[in-house]
Amino acid sequence: MAPATSAPRLAALAPVVMPVLGVLTLALTWSAKSLPILAVVLVAIVLGLTVLSAVHHAEVIAHRVGEPFGSLVLAVAVTVIEVALIVTLISAGGSASSSLARDTVFAAVIITTNGIVGLALLVGSLRHGIVRFNAEGSGGMLATVSALAVLALVLPTFTTSASGPRFSAPQLVFVAVASLALYVLFVTTQTLKHRDFFLPVAPDGGALDEEDHAAAPSGRATVVSLVLLLLALVAVVGLAKVESPSIEAAVEAVGFPQSFVGVVIALLVLLPESIAALRAAARNRIQTSLNLALGSAMASIGLTIPAIAVASFWMSGPLLLGLGSTQIVLLVLTVLVSILTVAPGRATRLQGGVHFVLFAAFVVLSITP
Repeated sequence: MAPATSAPRLAALAPVVMPVLGVLTLALTWSAKSLPILAVVLVAIVLGLTVLSAVHHAEVIAHRVGEPFGSLVLAVAVTVIEVALIVTLISAGGSASSSLARDTVFAAVIITTNGIVGLALLVGSLRHGIVRFNAEGSGGMLATVSALAVLALVLPTFTTSASGPRFSAPQLVFVAVASLALYVLFVTTQTLKHRDFFLPVAPDGGALDEEDHAAAPSGRATVVSLVLLLLALVAVVGLAKVESPSIEAAVEAVGFPQSFVGVVIALLVLLPESIAALRAAARNRIQTSLNLALGSAMASIGLTIPAIAVASFWMSGPLLLGLGSTQIVLLVLTVLVSILTVAPGRATRLQGGVHFVLFAAFVVLSITP
C-alpha cells in the first residue's frame, strides 16, 4: 500500500519543493559560462517542473482572491521579473542589445494576443462549442494594448527628431509616462471601478459563479502560495536566461537567425500564463484566459517601456524601439482580427484558428525574415 499513498504525497509536495529547487538550480548555474549537455537537460527539466508549480500557485491565489485579481497577480509578477531581466541584459550588453527591448516586447504582444488567445479559443470551443466572454472588458483591454503598442513600437519608425527607429529624449519621456498612466488606469478600471466587466461569463450569457464550489484556501495558504509563486517566477526567468546559450547554439546549428532566440526565451517566460489560460479555457472560463493574455501584453508594454526609458540613461548605445515594415503589418493585422473577435462577445473555433495562424506566421517570419 505504500507506493499507492506515496504518489499523492509526492504530487502534493512538488509545488512546494520545485520553486525552492528552481532557485537553488539557478544559484548554482547562473555564473556558469557553459554547461555540459547533461546539466542543460537537467536544467530544462527543472525549468518545466517549476513552470507547472508556478501555475499551481497562481491558481491557488486566483481561487482565494477571485477574478480578475488572480489573473492580474500572475501577469504583473511575470512582467516585473521579465522587465528586470531585460534591463539587466541591456545594461550588460551595451550597443549590441539596443533592439532587445523592442524584440522582446513585440514577441510578448504577438505570443499573448495570437498564440495564447488562439489556443484558448480553440480549446474552449472544441470542448464547449461557442464560448462567451465580456466584450466590454475584453474590448477595453484590446484598445489599451493597441494604443500602447502603436505608441511604443510603431511611432518610433516614423518620427524624425532622432535618426533611426527611435525616440528623441522628450518623446521617450512622454511615451514612458503615457504607458505607465494607461496601465495604472487599466488596473484601476479592472479591479475597482468596473470589475464586473472582467468576470467569467456563463454559457447563457449571465454571470458565472466566482469559482467551482470547492472551499477557498486559507489566508495562510494564500500567502505561502504567493511567496512560492514569486520564487518560481524568478527561477523560470533566470533559468531561461541560463539556458539561452544552449538555445543560441541550437538556433545557430539549425540555421535560424539569432533574433529567434528572443522568441524562444519569450515563449519560456510566458509558459506559466499560457498553461493557466489553457486550463481556464478548458473549464469554459474564456474571460479568465483573455484577462491573462491581454493583461500580460498590456503589462509587458506598460511596465517595460517606462523601465527601459529610465535604464536608457545609462545605456551606451541607442534604444531602438521602432518595428520594421513586416512587423508593423503583422501588428496591424493582429489588431484588426482581434477587434472582430472581441466585438461580438462570443467566438468559435474559427476565430481561434485565425489567431493561431497569425501566431504561426510570426514564428515563420522570425525564422525566415
